[in-house]
Amino acid sequence: MAGETLTVAALQWGAALDAAANRAALAEVPAAELVVLPEAFARDFGPATEPLTPYAEEQGGPFDAAVTATADRGACTVVAGMFERVGEDDRPFNTLLVRGGATAAYRKIHLYDSFGYRESDRLRAGTWAPVVVDVAGWKVGVLTCYDLRFPELARDLVAAGAEVLVVPAAWLPGRTAEEHARKVTAWETLARARAIENVSFVVAVGQPAPRYTGHSLVLDPYGASLAEAGDGPAELLATLERSVLDEARSTNPSLANRVH
Repeated sequence: MAGETLTVAALQWGAALDAAANRAALAEVPAAELVVLPEAFARDFGPATEPLTPYAEEQGGPFDAAVTATADRGACTVVAGMFERVGEDDRPFNTLLVRGGATAAYRKIHLYDSFGYRESDRLRAGTWAPVVVDVAGWKVGVLTCYDLRFPELARDLVAAGAEVLVVPAAWLPGRTAEEHARKVTAWETLARARAIENVSFVVAVGQPAPRYTGHSLVLDPYGASLAEAGDGPAELLATLERSVLDEARSTNPSLANRVH
């Protein structure tokens, strides 16, 4: 039977350049059925010109082991970002690990070649393979940061059954105060749009300021906030209710009304 509620911990924690420190931080994860950490939590991106290959790990490596142990200890599912080494390619994948009650990995499809950045110079893109997992009776789809700007991926996740969209991120601020304000607004606006247009819960979790924007959000299927963070380190705890999802999809049957 589908779960009637899902407890979520959205952890707006900053990732250090010290991978061991990031692994150690996992010992402080609060209790929840679904725990979401930001993009690149295994080790931060560092300087934009620095290759990431030396900091990449294979699945099954130290960070994976630490995430798995955290999930086992808390009897929960943990989503956390890492740079994944596969084969001999010079560029790793930007990967979300899903460990615990559900086990999967999602390789970021849309690389951040925008606003003066070239993520594709340091990382390689995953293939189009939407990832939806079962967490305590809920269908959870995952996407990463810049993916949020591409509604097709979120829609494919929902078409595959997703009821909750999880978005770990390291969303960058602008170069000026005005741009910073616009980017925070874009992050929030895009997250709400994905919730509203897909009639789904959204758990959008970023790294905090000063390097990133923070402002993590847990949204209901109407786009209303269940929990919000500011720009500093934060832990958001929320409970998703199936009755709210059912009511929203009944009141606004846009998914059923969509013309293909």
